[in-house]
Amino acid sequence: MNRSAGAEWWRPDVAVDRGDRGEAPAAADLHISDSAIPFWALMTFTFILLFAPQSYFPALAPFRIALLTAVVAITTYVFDKFTSGQPIIQRTREMWITACLIAWAILTVPFSLRPAESASFLLEVYFKTLAIFWLVSHTVNTLARLRQVTWALMLMTVPMAATALENFITGTFIPAVGVNRIVGYDAPLTLNPNGLALMLNLMLPLCIALFLGTTRPLVRALLLGIIGLDVMAVILTFSRGGFLTLTITFAIYLWKTSKRPERSWAVAALVIALVCLPLLPSSYWDRVSTISNKDSDITGSSQARWRDMLAAADLVVQNPIVGVGVGMNALALVEERGPALDVANKQLLAVHNVYLVYAAELGIPGLVLFLMLLAGCMKSTLSVQGRSAGAPALRELFYLAEGVQISLIAFAVFAMTDPDAYALYFYYIAGLAVAVKAVYEAENKQIAHDQSQHLTLS
Repeated sequence: MNRSAGAEWWRPDVAVDRGDRGEAPAAADLHISDSAIPFWALMTFTFILLFAPQSYFPALAPFRIALLTAVVAITTYVFDKFTSGQPIIQRTREMWITACLIAWAILTVPFSLRPAESASFLLEVYFKTLAIFWLVSHTVNTLARLRQVTWALMLMTVPMAATALENFITGTFIPAVGVNRIVGYDAPLTLNPNGLALMLNLMLPLCIALFLGTTRPLVRALLLGIIGLDVMAVILTFSRGGFLTLTITFAIYLWKTSKRPERSWAVAALVIALVCLPLLPSSYWDRVSTISNKDSDITGSSQARWRDMLAAADLVVQNPIVGVGVGMNALALVEERGPALDVANKQLLAVHNVYLVYAAELGIPGLVLFLMLLAGCMKSTLSVQGRSAGAPALRELFYLAEGVQISLIAFAVFAMTDPDAYALYFYYIAGLAVAVKAVYEAENKQIAHDQSQHLTLS
């Protein structure tokens, strides 16, 4: 892969698989300038976002450490690329779709119910999310880094899951919701039990990927313990979306491993699940049953969410092209079905469906672009799985790509019950999906180079 400098620094990379022609990649192709500072700043940001050290050490809160680390990651990455004459943004399919989505969101601002608030939402929420998506997709560019990110995310689920278990045992429940639901973990993405269930569901396939990708008994035992803890925590949240997503994730792994050596692990997990099902309290099954029978929900949340989805669908019909403006669906719903307050968050109740959020706020074009991004990310992971399945040297990457793909499916399922369309839940995993393809290309070049060196020495 040749890279030009100077005035051509923005030129997109042109991938050339020289191994197919029997040529080894040049040494310069394997040693491109890439500072580790942006990556480790991103890792620090991820730790702060998920672990929330400021909740344990309140003195850190005024310093906005998450924002500071994100700024360090962005500035050092941009500086590194400028000084080395490399492109700041890779012109991949996913980046083009994201650029179109950003442009469309900006173009719809003048048509928003409250243009100033939509502009503020873009700057304060959505652009920050997309900046992290960009960093993940561009700095996680080697197998070692992909492995480090995955291990870090997996280990960060331990305090979340342990807190869920502790809250259940000690009876730390959300007051006045009609059912005993634990409070969430004190971090931005996991404050409520639904957010906690979503985060754990997204991390679970990555943990399984690490388990399948290693043969070391002690490591496998550790990962099995974390998988069990995460599954238990998802159940203890009493999240209906969490249960549905967990079930589908389990079913996908049963299907994917049915003709692979790992099928014995899948069968063992199925047996354990069947044995443990009768141990779940009846109140859990009563709550899960409201997925198909919303009228049986004594809390009234199922009925309210169905009402809001119908109202949001009416908004889409009324504003099919430009929508009501980014960040404005909760306000628009007030005009459509009357005021409703999210008691837990003390704000107007938004529609609990990511797809309807995009359709209502950015119109059908916005929804189509989001679905294209989701499908493009899945396609990238499937491509890497197909190209690495028969290569023993890429066994670990195969499992990691599979884990990222199933995490994307997990989000797609949970999104039907979630209001946080612009949060990092999806975009962090989407960044990993883009990164997986870059990692494959880097590993493929390295393998070709090593083979060439071996032939030369022979």
